[in-house]
This record gives sequence, structure tokens and C-alpha cells, in this order.
Amino acid sequence: MPDDGEAWLGIDLGTQSVRVLAVTAGGAVLGAGSAPLSGRRDGPRHEQDPDQWWTALCAASRCALRRVAGARIAGLAVCGTSGTVLLTDRTGRPVSPALMYDDGRAAAQAARAREAGLTVQDTWALPKALWLLGEYGGGSRAAGTGGRARTARLRLVHQPDLVVARLTGALPPADSSHALKTGYDLHRDAWPEAALAGLGVPDGLLPPVVRPGTRLGEVGPAAADATGIPAGTPVVAGMTDGCAAQIASGALRPGSWNSVLGTTLVLKGAARDPVRDPGGVVYNHRAPDGTWLPGGASGVGAGALAAAFPRADPAAMDARAAAYEPSGAVAYPLVSPGERFPFLAPDATPLLLGEPADDADRWAALLQGVGLAERLCLDYLHHLGAPLDGPLAFTGGAARSAYWNQLRADILGRPAHVPEQTEPALGMAALAAHGTGAAPTLAGAARRMVRTRAVLAPRPDRTARFAEPYARLLDALEAHGWLPGPVAAHARARLDRDTAGP
Repeated sequence: MPDDGEAWLGIDLGTQSVRVLAVTAGGAVLGAGSAPLSGRRDGPRHEQDPDQWWTALCAASRCALRRVAGARIAGLAVCGTSGTVLLTDRTGRPVSPALMYDDGRAAAQAARAREAGLTVQDTWALPKALWLLGEYGGGSRAAGTGGRARTARLRLVHQPDLVVARLTGALPPADSSHALKTGYDLHRDAWPEAALAGLGVPDGLLPPVVRPGTRLGEVGPAAADATGIPAGTPVVAGMTDGCAAQIASGALRPGSWNSVLGTTLVLKGAARDPVRDPGGVVYNHRAPDGTWLPGGASGVGAGALAAAFPRADPAAMDARAAAYEPSGAVAYPLVSPGERFPFLAPDATPLLLGEPADDADRWAALLQGVGLAERLCLDYLHHLGAPLDGPLAFTGGAARSAYWNQLRADILGRPAHVPEQTEPALGMAALAAHGTGAAPTLAGAARRMVRTRAVLAPRPDRTARFAEPYARLLDALEAHGWLPGPVAAHARARLDRDTAGP
């Protein structure tokens, strides 16, 4: 890899902000910038105005690049929230709002897709595409040639595709990572055309697909003026935010895992073979080298803290919560209705078993509830036979909390490490370095860029304290009919084992 006279941009289109990092081959962050995003939540609805992604990127990139002195920007890659899609016309102009990763209005369309033999969840992008066609494109409501003409002018666009189109001046192919939840078959490297046609997906709606790391174009003059990114900078195909965070953790060796804790929780690992899950809870992305990245996305996460305590000082609340281990209450802190991993339950709602003594105890219950859900995710992966014997990394915005990191390691009963940079944007910088030819392998690029900030060892006495709350949670989830009995039994059998054990 070249010396640190070059830097790569990683762009992360998150739920609450756009984040940009300029990173050298050796992992030094030369510049960072962010800009906020807003959205609309209303019951199952979760939308964003897609135009604000570009506005936020312009602000974040200019902020990051102001701090970059003397380094050439050698390439960039963009990640987005998995399953976030919209409709555009053929020029890339949005004709619908963006349906976010957890928008739950397409349950009926998801059921139709499953009847057609496709493995999808209710919040995946393919059901949303069908819903968007009905609402904004005519779709099944369209009659005759007028309806067909309207749908023929439409394109389904994943979140990063829209930003890449603004950067390069043309709608790009989708990367296979984002296309996965739109129904793309990673084993065949093809769209399931017969099934999609049976669902009424019009020809030309879905984009061509390329592997992550593929060069898509370069930054044009107008985009350079708007963003400050030099014209001619190569743009390579990215991956989902969960995969980006996995790269940023260095968890690319089979058996290693990355737990990304932000608004919600995503657990991603590496394996030589895909992890088979008949229930469709765990799905498998594919790395640029053809190996597999199994994992799943939960609905629990730090968003539950923000919703319950919108004006809280997290560090101060963490300090108070330390007095409640375990909390007087047991929580399953879903951010919004419905759960996707470690079980599939569209009707699931947040749980709080017991009554917290005060706000600090309630905060503790939410922190611990995320850790307990994280443990159940690992137990479910063990139930499926996934390799779990490698290192575990914590990334995402919540990994800034030293207290929460240690608490999670204690609940899981296994060591973990926290990279110096916990942002998915770092993973996109590594992918950009690989995609532009500066690093022969993605794993090699990540090894050089990823630096460890902290190593966490579980405290056995603390781990033992959380066995009873975990058992109570398993009982409650099973009683509600959300957690299948065999999975609950498997998790109970592992109460006295760490989550890396056989």
C-alpha cells in the first residue's frame, strides 16, 4: 500500500447523520465531518427526504476536507442503511420519499414475496419496492399502457446509489451488498427474474449489480464544487452500513464477529461458507473476495435510550446506572415495533419486566437489555452452527461509552476489543483503498487501517449476575410467542457458558 501521502474518503449515510472520514493507509484520520439528518416516524412509517442526504454530505465532506493538508484524495466509497430505498426517474430525480430500513408498511407485499418463494422479511427492500410502486408508480393499480409507461420510467434506488449518482453524474449499478435485501441472489449473482416478474416488478426497475469495490466512476466538476471532493476522485461501490462497520472492526477472518451498536444493533461475522437459516432471520452478504459475511439486524439499540431520555447526558447516566447491576427491571428495548433478529416477530413491542426504582435504574435496564438481546443473537447464531470462535469487536456510535462496552462484555461473558475508530465510514475508506488497487485484499487494507483502542475482559462475577435476568427475558419472549421454543431452550442450556464456547 502507498505511504500516508494519500487518503481515502469513507462516507456513511446513517439514520441520524452523514459522516465523512479521510483516512490514510496507516489508519490516521486526517479529517472528519458530520451533518445531521432528520426523518419522519409515525407508527410503522419511517421516511426521510432523500434530497437531504446530498445536502448533508456537502456539509460533512467540506468539514472533513478542511482538515486534510497535503494528502491526495485517492478514492471514496459510500455505505448506507440496509434496506433503505426510493423511486427515482431515469435521471435519478426522486419521485418518492425514502423508506428507511425499518419502515414496516410493506408486510402484505412481503407475504406475497414469500409466497413466490423468496426469502424476505417485512422491512426488506423488495417488499418496499412493491409498496412504492403501488403508491407512487402506478404498480398494480396502473391500468393499460399509461400505467406501464409510468413504471417504465422508474428506477428503484438504494440509499448510496442516489448520492453516487450526484457525485458521478449518472445512476450507478447497485452493489450486491445493498441489493441483497431487494431480492438479489448472491449465490447465482443474478436477480430472480421469474419470481420478480410474477410479483409484477416491471422490467428495468431494478438496477444492474456489481461486487463491492467495483469502480463506478469519478467525481464530476459540479459535485466537486458542491462537496469539496476533488474532481476526478475515483468512486467505488460500497456496502451496507453493517458490512462497513464490520470492515472497520477488522472482523474479516472466519469466526470473527463485529457487533455494531448505534440506533439499532447489527451483528456481522465472517465465514468460509454461508450460515443457513431456514427461518430467514440470518442472511449472508458476500465480501469482495467471495467469502461470506453472515449476520442479522435487530430492532434493539441506543435509539431506545434517546427516545426514553431525549435530554439526558449519557456519561452522567452511565455513572449512575453502575449502581444497578443488575437492574430491578428487565428490558427488551426495541426502538420501533417489530423484531428481525434474533427472532422474527413483526408484532413484537418493547418489553419492560418489573418496575425500575428511578431514572438511573431505568437507564440501566435499557443498557442491560441491549446486552441481553446481543447475547441472544450470539446464542441464536450458535444454534445455527455459525463459527463463533474468533475475536469480537464493538463498533458503532454506542461504542464511545466505556461503561456500556464493559457491561456488554460482562453480559456476553467473552472478551471484546474496541477499535480506535468505531465508524462505518472507516470501513468505506478501507474498501475504497482496495477498490482503487492500493491494497490487493480488503482484509489487508483493514489490517493496516484499523487500530485498537481498548481490550475488554469479562468479569466472571458480573457475568453470573446477569444469568437470572437473561433467563427471565427468555421466558417472557417465549411466552409472548416471539421466540421459538427450541431457540429459547438452546439459550437456556448455555446460561453458564460464554458466547464463544462450543
